[in-house]
Amino acid sequence: MSVSDSRPRPTISDVASKAGVAIGTASKALSGSGQLRAETRERVLASARELGYQPNSLAKSLQSGRTYTVGLMTSDSVGRFNQPLMLGINDALGAGRMSVFLCDARGDGVREQYFLDSLIARQVDGIIVTGWRTDHRPPLGGDRLGVPVVYAYAHSADPADVSVLPDDEHGGRLVGEHLVATGRRRIAVVTGPVDYEAVPQREAGLRAALADAGLEPLPGQVLHGDWSESWGREAVDILLSQQTAFDAVFCGSDQIARGVADQLRDRGVKVPTDVALVGFDNWEVFAETTRPPLTSIDMNMEELGRVAARRLLDLIDGTPRSGVERLPCRIVVRESSRPSVSSLAPSADETAATV
Repeated sequence: MSVSDSRPRPTISDVASKAGVAIGTASKALSGSGQLRAETRERVLASARELGYQPNSLAKSLQSGRTYTVGLMTSDSVGRFNQPLMLGINDALGAGRMSVFLCDARGDGVREQYFLDSLIARQVDGIIVTGWRTDHRPPLGGDRLGVPVVYAYAHSADPADVSVLPDDEHGGRLVGEHLVATGRRRIAVVTGPVDYEAVPQREAGLRAALADAGLEPLPGQVLHGDWSESWGREAVDILLSQQTAFDAVFCGSDQIARGVADQLRDRGVKVPTDVALVGFDNWEVFAETTRPPLTSIDMNMEELGRVAARRLLDLIDGTPRSGVERLPCRIVVRESSRPSVSSLAPSADETAATV
């Protein structure tokens, strides 16, 4: 046996001493519980890594009455939004030494109930439910579950539940403020189906920003369709057929925006010289390969996942929470919305996008 093998295993007391904190503080940092400063939590975790500290999981569970496991119920485990969301959730739960059981219900109520029963049987400490759209959904089970539940990129119909969502209205406002700042004044909207809650919220944000500048979206030029490039191409033909000049298009998704960009180019309209273009989602596979690269709204999905996981840890720790928390978006500016000479000085006889 080597000398290193004969050394006693480091204890939580050793971790606390190395980090310069009380044992109780070290325990909270390692379990991901309590209200600690981020730097304190990270210092404790770094000390634990340096010492090679490994808590005794069985003793930890028996002592606390917890299993240090969390269920992650998703409807779309490989979707555009759920992948970064789950990365953020795992980041936050991993810092708290929590194991995650991933359950892909695929939007099927029967599968969801089966996984829910399995998670409860495993005595998980809590459950995070993610969705593929932010609309209201039935609550998972309420108080009868006996474990806390947090909804991430999903909106529980029960106002007593905790739901964490992107602030779609804020995202729309960012678009309006950006387009006004770059000199655009005649703004059309090409977006998704009206039965998605995010759609009117994004439009409301845009309208609020334009109203602050004494503007509004062009009458008759707020078009709703599906979330596809083909709809974006079709919408351009509709806009141009109306013979109403516009110098910007706000698209409800990057997929729609790429279709708009392609069709504008085919119809001889230059982006951004004649028309600025802004998308939503900041889906890099679309935004960075659109011609020209697409300005887009980023919903910060990884951070949304981290916040949802922290809210669940708070509930597990006994901190009461309820209601909807909306997190701000950010705008990622690329070539498609660069100011142009014509947009900075629009005239009454402007002919932009009236091909």
